[in-house]
Amino acid sequence: MGTIYDMIIIGGGPAGLSAAQYAGRSNLKTLVIEEKGEGGQAVLIDRLENYPGILEPVNGYEFASNMKEQAVRFGAEFTYGKVTGLGKKGAYFNIPIESPEAEPVAFESRTVLLATGAEHRKLGVPGENEYYGKGVSYCATCDGPFFRNKHIVVVGGGDAACDEAGFLAHLTDRVTMVHRKGQFRAQKALAERTLHNPHINVRFNTVVSEIKGSGGSPDKVTGVVLKNAETGEEETLACDAVFIFVGMIPRTELASLAKQDENGYLVTDEHMQTSIRGLFAAGDLRAKPFRQVVTAVADGAIAAHSASACIDEQRCGLGS
Repeated sequence: MGTIYDMIIIGGGPAGLSAAQYAGRSNLKTLVIEEKGEGGQAVLIDRLENYPGILEPVNGYEFASNMKEQAVRFGAEFTYGKVTGLGKKGAYFNIPIESPEAEPVAFESRTVLLATGAEHRKLGVPGENEYYGKGVSYCATCDGPFFRNKHIVVVGGGDAACDEAGFLAHLTDRVTMVHRKGQFRAQKALAERTLHNPHINVRFNTVVSEIKGSGGSPDKVTGVVLKNAETGEEETLACDAVFIFVGMIPRTELASLAKQDENGYLVTDEHMQTSIRGLFAAGDLRAKPFRQVVTAVADGAIAAHSASACIDEQRCGLGS
């Protein structure tokens, strides 16, 4: 039998890196499997300025690199490849991976943490990818302060869109909210609060068909093309930023048998354990009300601590 890990962490974003650090520090034999590179969506943050204890803003890449270095110092191992399955036989999970640089291989572990995150649902319109980080954003808390007193367009009509529009309305008195339907799908109280906010102008039955930019230096968002969903009439609206909140897609395909909520997020207990014993979840793929780097890091730390307790039970013959 080959190496048996105590904890294998799938995903090297803030949740996974935090778990790796705490698991290594607890003397668990720990392996992190990352498909591309450490940091997840955090590496796209230009200035991380709202993380407790970090006074001077750092970029996401530097932040993630430091987290990895900490985990390595505590003994965590790292490997790279795409996880192609997740099974369990007896007491051990089996995790096969594929990599362009190496032959397929499978690892075994007593516990597994899924920290594969979630992807922002995109509009799929011209200019969205080109101006990401240059005025196009999917996180008001992260990027809103950079557009203080600017004209901001918010796209969406659910709870997240209304919440984030309200946050942005504290930073500027020019928020235009665009929703493709004739009414919000957010909770009634939240929708009413949004409609009565004097800093938010709501455009119903309207979609964004294109995001425009300056094309110069600096290259940045300059406006959006709005299309009336009923008449098809188009107009160009000048703005400085576009915040898109049309849903998230949690990456839970490896845990299809674990309990999920109505939106497809993994349901865990307070120990971050899913409905499958020994399988934990942390970060953006977990059902929870607030998703930030700091909450992902907390999830990971709790998951590692809980995994250690779970392993102690197994070794004492109390677990499966």
